[in-house]
Amino acid sequence: MRSTPYWPVLTHPVLRRVLPGIGVSALGDGMSLVAISWLALQLAPSGARGAWVAAAVAAYSLPSALGGALLGRYLRHRPGAQLAGWNAILRASALAAIVLVHAAGALRPWLYVALLAASSLLAAWGSAGRYTLIAETLPPEHHLAANGVLGAIGECATIVGPPLAGLLIGWTGAAAVLALDAASFAVLALTFRAAVVPRKPDATGPAPGLGGRTQRGLIALSLLFFLFFGPFYVALPLHVADDLHASATLLGAYYTAFGIGAVAGGLATAYLRRLSLWPATIGIVLAFGAALLPLGLGAPAAVSLPAFALGGLCWAPYLPTVLALFQRTTAPAHLPQVLAAFGSVAAIAIPLGTAAGGPLVTALGAEHTLLASAIATMLLGVAAAAVMIVGSLREKSGHLREKTHPGGYTER
Repeated sequence: MRSTPYWPVLTHPVLRRVLPGIGVSALGDGMSLVAISWLALQLAPSGARGAWVAAAVAAYSLPSALGGALLGRYLRHRPGAQLAGWNAILRASALAAIVLVHAAGALRPWLYVALLAASSLLAAWGSAGRYTLIAETLPPEHHLAANGVLGAIGECATIVGPPLAGLLIGWTGAAAVLALDAASFAVLALTFRAAVVPRKPDATGPAPGLGGRTQRGLIALSLLFFLFFGPFYVALPLHVADDLHASATLLGAYYTAFGIGAVAGGLATAYLRRLSLWPATIGIVLAFGAALLPLGLGAPAAVSLPAFALGGLCWAPYLPTVLALFQRTTAPAHLPQVLAAFGSVAAIAIPLGTAAGGPLVTALGAEHTLLASAIATMLLGVAAAAVMIVGSLREKSGHLREKTHPGGYTER
């Protein structure tokens, strides 16, 4: 264990106190994936249940993009632990309010959606705070491992949380599960408060935004990568039901396979540290698209299930490598705002892709939509590789033309 790249992360005096709180909160959020939609079903009138469920699910994530875009003036120079703690406090407070109002019998669908939206307003900043904390406390060679640990915690929570929520909802009700989620965020807030002494970064001044070539490239690549995956959430259930004529059990098996692969991929992330991160990131995109091809080609479950697990294995390292690139190329004082902006873009990409999935399935059919998404993802990887190669050649060409004289001037 001591020889693994994760040992410096797990034994760091700050992170070893923060990670248990992050794990508790992640489990609470994993349970809320089921509880939020189930409570919306219970609150909504019979004729509009689908609309209110969609509104509730969207409200728990999309407002984070708005908060990331509008609150930079007030939050961009805050240390990572403070940002993460403030997000946890807001989440805990809003979810607790939902539970209390529901217990009083006064919770209406519109108020439920409004409180969920309020709870997610600082989510992009909370995520930015966690990864800023990593950059503040660890040297660059350990960033990828720490990012991978956070990713693996989240993937484990998405496997354990939903079935646990199903059991608890049958026993106590959806509101009780949201109460547990609120409590988990309260634990997280206390963890950040107790484990880390907030300090203001040394550098000041306006943040550069996403003006660098690396930052623009990461934003564009991630936006399209997540966007192209969005239609899978619509097409996969229809593919299982209509094309394969199978039950929900098979659909659950696909998601379980993906989750198991993602946990394995998260644990393997740190071992990519010896690679150049830009080529590794592009390779992940290409491999992910290739892993999804069997589904789009109508392969039997015996082939497509292992392929989908391989897709999860490729998916998990993507975000940690992208975040490591941000951590390495952004000044510490500006990192929270840059990561919050990235989080805002990521928060809307998959929902936009999912929304596009409906018309695509109608026009192409479920199987062809899966195939189109896989091919588009692979073409994205090819295009990104071409841009990287061209940029590298131009940079080398520029170095060859540039000659600096002893007097200090540069000749081209």
